Amino acid sequence: MSETTKTNSRAAEFRQMLTHRAIVADGAMGTMLYARGIFINRCFDELNLTTPQMVKEIHQEYVRAGSEIIESNTYGASRVRLATFNIGDKVVEINRAGVRLAREAASERTDVFVAGAMGPLGVHLEPLGPTSFAEARGMFREQVQALVDEGVDLLVFETFSSLHELREALSAAREVAGPEMVIVAHVTIDDEGNLHDGTSTETFTKFLDESPADVIGLNCSVGPKAMLETLERMMTFTSKPTSAMPNAGHPTKVEGRNIYLSSPEYMAQYARRMLWAGVKIVGGCCGTTPEHIKSIKSEARSLQPGLQKLQVTVEEQKDKPHVMEMVPVAAKSSLGAKLAAGKFVAFVEILPPRGVDAAKEIAGSRLCKDAGIDVINVPDGPRASARMSAQVTCQLIERDAGIETVLHFCCRDRNILGIQSELLGAHAAGIRNLICITGDPPRMGAYPDATAVFDVDAIGLTNIVNNLNHGLDIGGNPMGSQTALLLGVGANPGALNIEEEIRRTEWKVQAGRSIS
Repeated sequence: MSETTKTNSRAAEFRQMLTHRAIVADGAMGTMLYARGIFINRCFDELNLTTPQMVKEIHQEYVRAGSEIIESNTYGASRVRLATFNIGDKVVEINRAGVRLAREAASERTDVFVAGAMGPLGVHLEPLGPTSFAEARGMFREQVQALVDEGVDLLVFETFSSLHELREALSAAREVAGPEMVIVAHVTIDDEGNLHDGTSTETFTKFLDESPADVIGLNCSVGPKAMLETLERMMTFTSKPTSAMPNAGHPTKVEGRNIYLSSPEYMAQYARRMLWAGVKIVGGCCGTTPEHIKSIKSEARSLQPGLQKLQVTVEEQKDKPHVMEMVPVAAKSSLGAKLAAGKFVAFVEILPPRGVDAAKEIAGSRLCKDAGIDVINVPDGPRASARMSAQVTCQLIERDAGIETVLHFCCRDRNILGIQSELLGAHAAGIRNLICITGDPPRMGAYPDATAVFDVDAIGLTNIVNNLNHGLDIGGNPMGSQTALLLGVGANPGALNIEEEIRRTEWKVQAGRSIS
């Protein structure tokens, strides 16, 4: 396969991914180099040649933290910037080395894209400076050519504050890379959401919307709060996918060093809000580290678990010889019978015990039964806490308190193989009522470093349960028997993005319908 064909294929793959889900980018390169003792008066881009192992190791840390876009260490590798270090003649060598190092690190996973990073030239263009637009475009063209020749999957232009300069950069990119190359264009803003020359959000967004960039957005700037507010305004003026890579807050001088005080948890909370708002690429800029990206990735997985890699489907056959007719709702459980009859039902939630003694929970369940409560609702590791198995708690309550239960079943802790095994086990143990939920990310609990699985989300889980109720396993193969699980899902009326919540609830309902 030729390099051009390979690039076009990766571009198509990236665009396809953007239409289905958000993508997590990496964080700061300069911050990480600085933390390793590289002085700020060094040319960070030249390190691709002089200390390549250090650069590669930083890329690898981001890959292992969950980044799906790795930017080459070439932000300042234009001829004019390199010339300030007397290495302007090494444009091609430095840029190509930067791509190679990123590619080597990205090879650890198959789902990582390598982006060629490019920043402003660092000089004033006409009429404020001596550099003409044509000269600027030529310098951008030279850098783009080196990045493209080395085989980047996409180009990211970042931290631009002049629309004139960004126009030349984007034009150069299209001239060299052609229409197939994915281009991401970022500007940087002030506290009010304007460019530093005063250009308003509306003006620069409309410019970006009409530009040849595929994805538009913000990076660096003043931290995630102002960036989120500006992105929400931008979305009223564009239909293009948006991207956000904020700094970890404002830098603070500590013993002569710039320290960014926004914690990974704080950044992750804003990443969650950005994803809810519809941002398609989230990552970080100055001050962000692999720890920040790990937390952001966790949020992304909790909102769109598995990032849609695993789809549970059943191939439809014309005569459907293996699909079993589902057990009617009324026959699944007492709760199902009441719901089918249109009766009002009352639930009480009782958490599983933290230890092995469930006597208190059983006693509480008996009191609920005596008070006329229909079922006990048992959450699965609520708020990412470590407790007794919710399934076992349900079994103890039903056996010793004599009241029916509803088992919460979450995706956080199980891959799809474990999900199927536990669902079959729950049915065999007599559990009949189920609420499918995605689950809270581990960072919300007492063990934030615990690994989340999230092979699927609540929608995928609903598909799995629906298949089992039809006698089909996760691969759509007949099992010879079927479950009779009463299937429920959750909906959050207080969601930040209520339209998205309604949409997801509709998908859950569709996933739980009978196979037709």
